[in-house]
Amino acid sequence: MLQFGIDLGGTKTEIIVLNDKGDELLRERAPTPSTSYPAIVDTICTLVEQARDRFSQPYTLGIGIPGALSYQTGLVKNANTVCLIGNDLKGDIERRLNHPIVIANDADCLALSEATDGAGADYPTVFAVIIGTGCGGGWVVNGQLISGPNAIAGEWGHNPLPWRDDEDSEAECYCGQKGCLETLLSGTGFRRQALVETGIDRTSVEWDRLYEAGDPVAIRVFERYHSRIARALASVINLMDPHAIVLGGGASNMTSIYQKVPALLPQWVFSDTVETPLLRSVHGDSSGVRGAAWLGSQQASKQ
Repeated sequence: MLQFGIDLGGTKTEIIVLNDKGDELLRERAPTPSTSYPAIVDTICTLVEQARDRFSQPYTLGIGIPGALSYQTGLVKNANTVCLIGNDLKGDIERRLNHPIVIANDADCLALSEATDGAGADYPTVFAVIIGTGCGGGWVVNGQLISGPNAIAGEWGHNPLPWRDDEDSEAECYCGQKGCLETLLSGTGFRRQALVETGIDRTSVEWDRLYEAGDPVAIRVFERYHSRIARALASVINLMDPHAIVLGGGASNMTSIYQKVPALLPQWVFSDTVETPLLRSVHGDSSGVRGAAWLGSQQASKQ
């Protein structure tokens, strides 16, 4: 049976098709119409229908979204693509496709992918975080994705930054709180904070190039960013002590994170040593979509 996965991102929607050995048969992307719920449903279903017609084989389908489904209502909650909130995404897609689906948080999908055959494959417990358009996390123990009664396990991005200092702003977050990690550490948060601190509007990629070139302003921007990531991850290590932490999302491609942050962790980790490796995702931008495919297959095998 084929395994279809969909990753609904802030700017792109991706589909992957894997065979039963995990080999990639198809991967395609389409722009995400992020302000229109009906258009998002249509984009997802069109990608699936095209893949279904191409292969004409039985398939499972998992979908990763930047949010979660409420256990109480079945409707989308906590989505930074806010037009999803309050909608029956699972039901609407299942009715159009006439096919069962599994929906999970995109960071959970990243975590499952990287713990299955990615950077965290050799570790019994893996905490994976997305620092992309948004900022989230997922938690895998012995190959199994951990969930909880509120469908928010691993929601790292909507906690406040610990050990705050005067340079750490409390920007408003879409969730209604102020100072969430998402407002500081996501790719969009990084850009916004750099603008506040320097008056210069650049993408994280542009800032990263300047940092690598030794630009003094970029170095100051990244010193603050590295400190914030270190403090945020130290709180995860103190609470859960994972065997590995894997980073995904666009901002995770900034090499300096892996060079600078590990040396900062001992300031805040409650231990004499910090043995937790900080790893870049093996599957890059496709970790989430691969995890969605794995998740859909796992759920189908349990039924």
